[in-house]
Amino acid sequence: MYDKNQTHYIVVTGIIVRDGKYLIVKRADWEKAFPGKWTVPGGKLEVLDYVLRKKDTSDHWYNVFENLLRREVKEEVNLEIKNLGYVTSLVYIRPDGIPCLIVSLFGEANDLDQDVKLCDALTDYKWVNLSEAKDYDLISGIFEELEILDKFLNDGGNMIWTGK
Repeated sequence: MYDKNQTHYIVVTGIIVRDGKYLIVKRADWEKAFPGKWTVPGGKLEVLDYVLRKKDTSDHWYNVFENLLRREVKEEVNLEIKNLGYVTSLVYIRPDGIPCLIVSLFGEANDLDQDVKLCDALTDYKWVNLSEAKDYDLISGIFEELEILDKFLNDGGNMIWTGK
C-alpha cells in the first residue's frame, strides 16, 4: 500500500551510447530493488547533489538531473559522458510503498577507448544493440526506453512513448 501524501524519490537513469550500442549493467544479487536484473546506470537525487553548489540564478540550480547522471555514471561504471538528452519519464511504486519518479536520459561515452569499471553494486556489463538487449533479464521498462532511444537515433523518431 502507498501513502497518498508520500513525497517521491527522484531517480535519474542514463542510457550510455558508444559505437551504436547501449551499455547495460547487472545489479548485484543482494540489492533490495531488482536484484540480479539488468538495467542502466543511475541513482537517486539527494539535496547534497545541488545545495553545496553555487546557484545559477538568485534562487535556482540548473542541470541538476544532468549533473547527477554524470556523477552516477562515473561512480557506477567509471565513464564520462557528453551530449546528454531526454528519453522519457516514468513512475512506479516501490515494494515499501514509496513512489519513485524516474527520469531517463541518454548520453555518449566521452572516450571510446575508456574501459568500464563497475562499482560493488554491479556485477557485469555488456554493450548491446536493441535486438541483443532482448536476451537479457532487464528491469521492466528498460527495453522500452532502449526502443524509444533507438528509434530516435536511427529513424528520426520522437522521444514520446506511444505504447504498443
